[in-house]
Amino acid sequence: MKISTPDLCDEYPDSVRILEPIFRNYGGKTSFGGEIVTIKCFEDNSRVKESAATPGKGKVMVIDGGGSLKKALLGDLIAETALNNGWEGFIIYGCIRDAEQIGSMQIGVKALNTIPLKTQRKGVGDLNIPITIGGVTITPGEHIYADTTGIIVSSEPLIKSD
Repeated sequence: MKISTPDLCDEYPDSVRILEPIFRNYGGKTSFGGEIVTIKCFEDNSRVKESAATPGKGKVMVIDGGGSLKKALLGDLIAETALNNGWEGFIIYGCIRDAEQIGSMQIGVKALNTIPLKTQRKGVGDLNIPITIGGVTITPGEHIYADTTGIIVSSEPLIKSD
């Protein structure tokens, strides 16, 4: 699915909320979108790993990592698991690692930055709760669309899925 966030903003000006432009592109797929699954975690990617191992067709994992720049919430192994399970991509308010490998995968990944240090998994984090990142409150089941221009959220789907 080819996403154009400017076109969606033009077509649905009253339906979209726009995240602040603080995220960078890291995935090999720069245009992606889908139904939102949220995770709230801080320097512990246990829930990210668990969720990546579940079916994710038509879904985007939106992770509130508290903006931490100290530990990576996504690496190449979890990204590959998510890709194999059909996930469209990740929006991460935090860091990733293995940027070169993730950049070669056909999955969308946006994050604040990169860092080589992984998290210690302690099984901490919340799944599918409302989160606020980039100045926007995001609720599970809403829809998110991302491309090289930006990230937008809508309560309803704006693009028919394949």
